[in-house]
Amino acid sequence: MRTAAIVLILLALAYRVLPTLDMTWANFAPFAAIAFCGAVYFRDKRLWLLPFAGLCLTDLYVNWFYAREYGYHLEWTGYVARVISFAAGLGLGWWVSTRKSWLWLLNGSLLGALLFYFVTNTLSWWSDAFYAKTLAGWWQALTIGHPEYPPTIYFFRNTLFGDLMFTGLFAGVMEWIAKRNEEPSLLDDEEEETEGEKQPAEAEVKE
Repeated sequence: MRTAAIVLILLALAYRVLPTLDMTWANFAPFAAIAFCGAVYFRDKRLWLLPFAGLCLTDLYVNWFYAREYGYHLEWTGYVARVISFAAGLGLGWWVSTRKSWLWLLNGSLLGALLFYFVTNTLSWWSDAFYAKTLAGWWQALTIGHPEYPPTIYFFRNTLFGDLMFTGLFAGVMEWIAKRNEEPSLLDDEEEETEGEKQPAEAEVKE
């Protein structure tokens, strides 16, 4: 299963750089989900370096590409904020892995996407002179953004879709492999806990 997880994460990282070849793929990449799923399925914490380093490197490359193509200065504060978001995604993944629930798998993916959205757009609001440093300006950064660009909320919609799509695909493939190889899965662990809770009650009835 570990090999399959590595392959899936590498494919997702390759997908992350597609916008440098075709801009129609921009903002559909599963930013938070790559780190999140890596932490959920990699029991060896040393392997968390793969999704984290991969995200940091691809993010640096993609944003350098945008800066070169559109002639703006690459802001290191934005890069640091995204790195923090990736690290938080790892933390969410570890937290979900200790609960072993499909519901928490979905919740963790949603939380990761929301965290990335709020952190990056709040930083844009704070550092961009275009936005008024008021609650109204912050709300504009989160929803409308700059008038010459598509609304910010559209970018959130795309990244949320990308995170949920990748999490579902990643978990689905990993659980299918686990079932095929008769290995433990998140769903199996949840069922075992449920059965364990029912056994004492059944024993009391028999007595």
